[in-house]
Amino acid sequence: MTIDLYAQRRLRLANAMLAHGGGVALLPAAPERERNGGSFYSYRYDSNQYYLCGFAEPEALLAVIARTGQPPETVLFCRDKNPERELWEGERCGPVAALARYGVERSFALEEIDRRLPELLANQQAVYCALGVDGDFDARLQQWLTAVRAMGRNGTQAPASVRDVRTLLDEMRLFKDAHEIDTMRRAAGISAGAHRRAMQACRPGLFEYQLEAALQHEFTLRGAQAPAYGSIVAGGANANVLHYVDNRQPLRDGELVLIDAGCELDGYASDITRTFPVNGRFSTPQRALYELVLAAQHAAIATIRPGAHWNAPHEAAVAVLVQGMCDLGLLPGTPAEALESGSYRKFYMHRTGHWLGLDVHDVGDYRQPGAAPNDGSERPWRLLQPGMMLTVEPGLYVRAEAGIPEQFHNIGIRIEDDALVTETACDIITRDVPTDADAIETLMRQHD
Repeated sequence: MTIDLYAQRRLRLANAMLAHGGGVALLPAAPERERNGGSFYSYRYDSNQYYLCGFAEPEALLAVIARTGQPPETVLFCRDKNPERELWEGERCGPVAALARYGVERSFALEEIDRRLPELLANQQAVYCALGVDGDFDARLQQWLTAVRAMGRNGTQAPASVRDVRTLLDEMRLFKDAHEIDTMRRAAGISAGAHRRAMQACRPGLFEYQLEAALQHEFTLRGAQAPAYGSIVAGGANANVLHYVDNRQPLRDGELVLIDAGCELDGYASDITRTFPVNGRFSTPQRALYELVLAAQHAAIATIRPGAHWNAPHEAAVAVLVQGMCDLGLLPGTPAEALESGSYRKFYMHRTGHWLGLDVHDVGDYRQPGAAPNDGSERPWRLLQPGMMLTVEPGLYVRAEAGIPEQFHNIGIRIEDDALVTETACDIITRDVPTDADAIETLMRQHD
């Protein structure tokens, strides 16, 4: 991606700040996290900082300055060049190279931050940051503001308010540009290939972690940097644990396996779930529940278009699921009674989707921006618009309990795809791995 696109994003942020009088936005890097004994987790940069400049090193701080009547300015504080540390940890960009590489107006070594930051904050209307996310940063910000206030006798004013920069950036990141969409399509293609590989590799007697290894192999082989989240490989009853990540149990003949996994490519997440028979053949009860969940997903996808509200896919999926659960004897009474009482939540307890982007559960308000209505009711669901990316993931989770038809015991099913809202409807960017039961069985006969 060119530095021009990052500059355009920073300009949009500055203009949004100017609409409220201007100020300085401060975006620190994500902290490094020690795993144990001096060994650290693989570093993952802060999504907001990366969105605005593409800088991926730890310890950095990005400042975007918006002043009325002046062009916006970006200042980057980063680690200085250090040959000894680079021998152990790899090359550092350094403040000199950062000017050209990232298109910022000024760049300084981290050692200068306590002297330079108060100067940048002086006589600004407001500070925009994400208070409460990083306690160490919050403490340093207070020190910088105290230093500005100490200049008061010279006529210098400290910012009058501290505002949440996420209010502005969340709305920006909700709408994906052409570069983001292209990256997410490539991530979806890699993840779809990984799911196909897992389906073809699956057979009774393997362990869940062996399918996880097949996923990871495909992610890495095709250039993804990491999983976008902890992969879920849940055989049999484990599929009824929504965030199951143990992945250590054997896969048994006659059971289903649920895989919820996606890669991260150049910062952007993909998110796919498929459920399929360990032995490659759905039993009659498994197929009945599976085709019900698939019909719910089809109904949800059919609602996704510009002007539809956010909750429309969920409402469509629930209507199909409830009708099917009543027909199959999972729910007593009528569908209307189940909807009114909420009894269906015993088998379907989560939402049908979430935003997707730099974070797997990406930022963005699910309701219309603005103040809540005066009558105390919630804000209406926001309307879908082109450029939004969301998941569509209905499911059914049936535990072995009294009163539940035994043929459905310990069956957990979820089907998840990634949908881009287009000008007229939506584009499912994860279609390269099948959802149709017959197509899954056909693919699984083509063993790895």
